[in-house]
Order: sequence, then structure tokens, then C-alpha cells
Amino acid sequence: MRLPTAADTIAAISTPLGEAGIGIVRLSGPAAEAIARALFRPRHPRSRFLSHHFYLGHIVASPEEIIDEVLLTIMRGPKTYTREDVVEIHCHSGLGVLRRILELTLAQGARLARPGEFTLRAFLSGRIDLTQAEAVLEVIQAKTAASLRVAASHLEGRLGRSLEQTREDLLDLLARVEAALDFPEESGELPAGVLAAPLAGSLAALEELAASYQEGRLLREGLLVVIAGEPNVGKSSLLNCLLAQDRAIVAETPGTTRDLVEEVITLGGVPVRLSDTAGLRPAQDRVEELGIQRTRERLAQADLILYLVDGSLPLTPEARQDLAEMGERPGLAVINKIDLPQELSLADLEKATALPVVKISALTGAGLDHLKERIVDLAIKGGLNTTGEMVTQARHHQHLRQCLACLHRARELLEATDVPWELVALELQEAIRELGEITGQEVGDDVLDRIFAEFCLGK
Repeated sequence: MRLPTAADTIAAISTPLGEAGIGIVRLSGPAAEAIARALFRPRHPRSRFLSHHFYLGHIVASPEEIIDEVLLTIMRGPKTYTREDVVEIHCHSGLGVLRRILELTLAQGARLARPGEFTLRAFLSGRIDLTQAEAVLEVIQAKTAASLRVAASHLEGRLGRSLEQTREDLLDLLARVEAALDFPEESGELPAGVLAAPLAGSLAALEELAASYQEGRLLREGLLVVIAGEPNVGKSSLLNCLLAQDRAIVAETPGTTRDLVEEVITLGGVPVRLSDTAGLRPAQDRVEELGIQRTRERLAQADLILYLVDGSLPLTPEARQDLAEMGERPGLAVINKIDLPQELSLADLEKATALPVVKISALTGAGLDHLKERIVDLAIKGGLNTTGEMVTQARHHQHLRQCLACLHRARELLEATDVPWELVALELQEAIRELGEITGQEVGDDVLDRIFAEFCLGK
């Protein structure tokens, strides 16, 4: 990514394309106001264009050609999203009108914004740190109230401030070590015990934060729950029952489901991606073979597997083999069709698998609430806590783990009889750098490129 320069003025459509009440074209940069004035004909010719005020008028391509009636606001820096001059043109939303207005801004000298470039400029200007920039996308993609609450906390800057406080504490420790190395006469001998307590405090805070990633990832990405089993055990019926709608085709003919069917529900505040799969059996044709192949690929990716068996029939050798192949994977053995006379031996099932057993009827809904509770219990042991700081990004978690490894090595060095202070300083420097990668003080252009490539053009 070529980082934006102060001379660039960028423009983009900031609302989804489609027919709606309002669409917005946004500009940011030194020429934003001049471009807006060239295209905008105010309803009142003597408008003073005060900053952060709306003005009614028209966007015109020429004195004779009116494009749309709009509301225009000019927001002069530094009190803007990017700390540059920002202009927003609020027009009627439609593909034709939005693209035409964007084309006119580009013809006046703006260039098309890259994905996430408005937020990138907010980060580069120092208005937000990198955790807040990434939180913009988290807010947009939040699927539940709990995930939105965590994303909003990140956007407000709580995670960044917490990490920055720990980084400052480590910088203080590093300064004391380097002072002892560079000026031993002035600073005197540095007892290792003096550093042990503050280092332990930083370790504890970062370990707690790193441990939150398991729940944080679920909130951000959702729990992938794969419904598996032999044909005709009720997998599609269970999906429909959990969704409270007929999403998958249900028929008595075995092998009805040939492809993956996936939908999202919310359980215990966590988004759950339910994946209905093709029945596991020897394929009858090429299409079913592809469906079963996709099923096995999905099973390998699953956070949790619901393996269904038919309670009205004895346990089959094929089901025993499937359960054995699952090994210790997280999951539940679900006995379906408990509304029918039962032929399945619970003892046989418990011999075939160590998975917890749940009994349901996908036809009547019996046992469904208990199944949901067990799914949540397995996903988030001890309940979901979104009141404290939480890590939701894999990138953040990776840097936290690397930072913790450095600090653990530093603590081991401090426990040596003859402390190698140069090595302690190197470990502290590396730990500080890892935290800076999260908040943005140490981040490289290639990382920024990957992060902001996920954004839409207008954000």
C-alpha cells in the first residue's frame, strides 16, 4: 500500500449501493471543500458554509444539468474523522445518482479512495490507535448485542489504553535496566527483586487478556457447529427446528441434502453458525460423493460437532465408526426421534463414544432447549463475560503470545544468580515492540495493507 500523502484528496461512496432513502459520497483532503463548492448550488446563494452545518441545494454537472437535490456538509479539520477537511454529500440513494456524483468529484481532482483509507487517515493522523481502527470493522460486522458491546468498547479505546498502560510500565522497567547498564556508577547496583514485582503485574494483566481470546473469537467469528450423521437421522429437521423456519429440505428419501446448508442463530449472546451436511454413507453417485467430501472438510473445521443418531433404530456399525473417528473432538451425541418407540441402546452408544449425550425430538421440539444449553456450555465454559477487556482479533492474540514469551524469558533471566542484564533488556525491548504492533506504534506498511484491505471503499 502506498500511504496517502497530505496532497491527496480522496472520494468514495460511503453507503451501500442500492435503492434507499439516503446515499452519501464522502471526500477528505485539502481540496475537499473546493471540489464541493464547484459542484454544489446552494438553495440560498448567500450561504456562509459554516463548518459542521448542513446546506440544502443541488449537485450540478453544468449550469444546465442538475444531478440531484442534496444536503451538503463541510467539516473543516482538525475536528473531523480524518483530522482533514471532510465533505459529505447526502443525496438520494441509487446506483446511478451515487456513481454520477462520485464521477464529478473525481473529475474535479479527487482520486478514488482505497479500501479503508478514511479510517487509515484517522489512524495516521493520530486521532485513533490501530485497535480503534480495527474496531470500526468489528462494529460493522457485529452479529449480536454482546459482540457489538465488545466492539464498541474497542472503538472507544479501552483496549488500546489498557495495552498502552502496560507498554508504559515495561518501558519504565527497560529504562531502569538500561540506566544500570549505561551508567553503573550513577545508578548503582540494580537488585533483580526490584523488577520482579512490576514484571509479574504486567505478566498477569497480559495473560488475562490473552486468555480472553477464546471467547473473543467466538463473539467475532461465531461458533461453527456442524450437524453430522447418517442419512435420514433428522439433520435437516434439527436445523429447521433450531432456526424456527424451513431452511433445509426434509424428505424420507435418504441423501436429500447434497450440499452444505449454513445459517446463523444466537445462543447465549454468541453467534452460532449451524451447518447442515450431507449424510455420511458410501456415495451413490458423483454428486453425493462431492457432498460427503464437503461434509468431511466441514467436520475438520468445526468448533463443535452434533452427531445425530436415530433413537428408533439400533446403533449401526457405520455410526460406531464415525463416532470413533471423531475421537476427542468437542461435540455432542444427539439421540433424535425420541417421540418414537426407542430401539437404540444407550449403553451401546456410551460404549461407542465419550461424547455427552442429549436426547431430542426434532419433530416435536422436545429436548431442544437442553440441547441449546449444552452447546453454550461447551462453547463458553463458565458463561460469557463481556464487561472486561477482551481480545477478538487473531493478530492481537498472536502478538500477545509473543510478548508473553519474551516476558517469561525475562523473568527466568532475573532469577539467575548472575543476572545477564543485556539479555533482560533485549527481552523487554522485544516485548514492548510486540505490544506496539497491536496499538500501531511499531506497525509496518505491510500490516496496515492487510488490515485496511478488509474495509469497504467508503470507510
